[in-house]
Amino acid sequence: MAQRIVVKIGSSSLASSEGGLNGDRVRFYADELASLHKAGAEVLLVTSGAVAAGFKPIGYASRPKLMHEKQAAAAVGQALLMRAYQEAFEAHRITAAQILLTRPDFASRSRSQHAHRTIEELLRQRVIPIINENDTVAVDELKFGENDSLSALVANLVKANGLYILTDIEGLYTADPRKDPNAQRIDRVEVISEELYKIAGGAGSAVGTGGMRSKIEAARIAMGGGVSTFIGRVAEPGDLAAAVAGQGRGTYFAGSLHSLPAKKQWIGFLSVPQGRVIVDEGAEAALLTKGRSLLPAGVIRAEGDFHPGDVVEVANANGRTLGRGVSNYASWQLTAVAGLSSKEAQRRVDVPRIEVIHRDEWVETYVQQSQ
Repeated sequence: MAQRIVVKIGSSSLASSEGGLNGDRVRFYADELASLHKAGAEVLLVTSGAVAAGFKPIGYASRPKLMHEKQAAAAVGQALLMRAYQEAFEAHRITAAQILLTRPDFASRSRSQHAHRTIEELLRQRVIPIINENDTVAVDELKFGENDSLSALVANLVKANGLYILTDIEGLYTADPRKDPNAQRIDRVEVISEELYKIAGGAGSAVGTGGMRSKIEAARIAMGGGVSTFIGRVAEPGDLAAAVAGQGRGTYFAGSLHSLPAKKQWIGFLSVPQGRVIVDEGAEAALLTKGRSLLPAGVIRAEGDFHPGDVVEVANANGRTLGRGVSNYASWQLTAVAGLSSKEAQRRVDVPRIEVIHRDEWVETYVQQSQ
């Protein structure tokens, strides 16, 4: 069976120092992908760069900050970006296809299924799907964090063998190697902890929006789908093949031990929460360490307007998000029974199940602190 890989390339890897695309870099990455394609791999490319490609041609002196300016730059840049990739792949006699997605395309099961079927057909025809966020209509600050999370969602959707997030730095270090000569690269990560997020920090580059933190979050999403992830640098011919072979210049995140069923992947990473449930310490422990369902007695309050069957976030009294689950209650019903025993809750409201969230419809997203 052919190896299926998802490669993500960010704006900083594609943009020229003057603005616009660096044609040599586009061709280099196309060469690397084509080499894997010719070796029989099924290759999907998730690319950023539409805003970076379009802001100079549209007339902006630097990457725009306002939403409507970003969307205008993306409208110009998306065509330029796709043309550059198509020309680069044509040199290898490979056909490339454009797919533009937004988060609601994943939140809707039917829409994600349609996207999946389209991608499967393209791969069957030996076409390379080039996937980007639909920046001209997307809101909330062009939301996927330099497409890092998008690449992880795509990898889970197509059940990829591996996700390869390419960046300017050779993986995750104990400190910023550009500032600290004693920084050590972390070659392999089995479990993502709070300490890793602290090491990663924030801040992307001047032409991109995704820093190392967003890449670790993408690895966490991919791990939830059982997909191993590589975060590192591809700068010389053959580097991408080396990364796929397990010999890349970067950090590998294990995926085989973390796979969630498809329904829980949807709940944890693809759904859009419709509200929030705040719980007490006892309920927090029951959810995180005891594998139990959430009962009305552990609820402090409900926030937002949600209905039975909606996905809600669950947070502790300090506001820290613990996970997501499918609510069996409407928000008004939960408000009416918050803190009550199961027997008393049954007297007050008519619900099909007494559990607020059953453990089979719960996904923990809490990041544990390092020991």
